[in-house]
Amino acid sequence: MIITSSIRLRPAEPADAAAIRDIVRAAYAKWVPVIGREPLPMRADYDKAVAEHLFDLAVEEDGIVGMIETILADDHLWIENVCVAPRAQGRGIGRLLLEQAERKATEAGRPALRLLTNGAFEANVLLYKRHGYTIDREEPFMGGMTVYMSKRLTR
Repeated sequence: MIITSSIRLRPAEPADAAAIRDIVRAAYAKWVPVIGREPLPMRADYDKAVAEHLFDLAVEEDGIVGMIETILADDHLWIENVCVAPRAQGRGIGRLLLEQAERKATEAGRPALRLLTNGAFEANVLLYKRHGYTIDREEPFMGGMTVYMSKRLTR
């Protein structure tokens, strides 16, 4: 079931950093037992990240339910992180956030989006594939496998 009519997107502000950190920690918590450690996004400094990167937030009446963190590179838009609060997953919010990144890339004249994910996060790899991303390469990292993915945008 996809229910996204109550969701609006807005840019993050410095005051949102704590809420972003809390959502990231909640969303990634399910992966700790899978990989035996906290995924790197759980350890990020979101005060610093909000000051340096672009964040779009998915907001509902009761607060922030998802976010996407992007960085504009010379030839692509890098997706540093995307996550949805566990209580809001399965409603199409991740899709909305990925679509927002595509709009940003297009507006900035970038023909592609790129990201990486942990190969153990099979559901995430499948989600990105469903949204048109392809695997570019895989590299060993901290006892696991980092999966680099990209999506070419049509003009």
